[in-house]
Amino acid sequence: MKRLLAIELQKIWKNRASRVLTISYFIVLSFIALIASIKFDIGFLKFHLAEMGIFNFPFIWHFNTYIAAILKLFLAIVIVSMMANEYSYGTLKQNLIDGMSKKEFILSKFLTVVLFAAASTVFVFFMSLILGLYFSSYNEVSIIFSGLEYILAYFIKLVGFFSFCLFLGILVKRSAFALGFLMVWNIIEGIAKGILSFKLFPEGNVSAYISQFFPLEAMSNLIVEPITRLSAIESIGTQMGIENIKDYSVHWYSILIVLAWTVIFMLMSYKLLEKRDL
Repeated sequence: MKRLLAIELQKIWKNRASRVLTISYFIVLSFIALIASIKFDIGFLKFHLAEMGIFNFPFIWHFNTYIAAILKLFLAIVIVSMMANEYSYGTLKQNLIDGMSKKEFILSKFLTVVLFAAASTVFVFFMSLILGLYFSSYNEVSIIFSGLEYILAYFIKLVGFFSFCLFLGILVKRSAFALGFLMVWNIIEGIAKGILSFKLFPEGNVSAYISQFFPLEAMSNLIVEPITRLSAIESIGTQMGIENIKDYSVHWYSILIVLAWTVIFMLMSYKLLEKRDL
């Protein structure tokens, strides 16, 4: 496995665009820390984001993983390009000629996906820990390490999303088209959710139950937006008579759905590669 991973990392590092995108991703990810310096002073509206509790434990685990997940497109481009370059430069055919099996080839790509997801997760974990220790009003050990399920959800979300991107890279063979297909798929899921919610099942939770099995929706459900969870936002909602009934928890079934899609994407990638004439 180390050999397969070493081969993939060498390919990525030798590609200037992939190298720049990967480095840029972690640099941009670190900009989450700059949120602490944002202050609004517009007439009667004065507040400091850090003082609103966004970096308090355990809320910081939820907030940072949600914000970091938005930036995953940087690495998605690397993943898609990684596969597209195999066809453009002929390295896929060369690897197979050199004795690498198609199963090993797919495994090497999946190991790269897991490594990227793990590296991003570790980075977000330590960045959140440092920011929390500096800004949080709660420093008890039991509070600091509560809410770590969001870190696990973040890792699984990235693995699932990157596996989808890898499959699209194999399916379409061109990075631009693969990313375009990703956007189109996102729109298709949105339209399907709208039809379920407003046409087929306008009442009850049937539409939400069905749509949770859509791949991108399943990944999105792992980490629900945290902004309305802030006490300041909740108090405003209470004053306006709006009751917040949103469920912010990380559910085991949401994790299983994304893991199932990850397995499906990798199996489809292998079957597609196995049947395709290279």
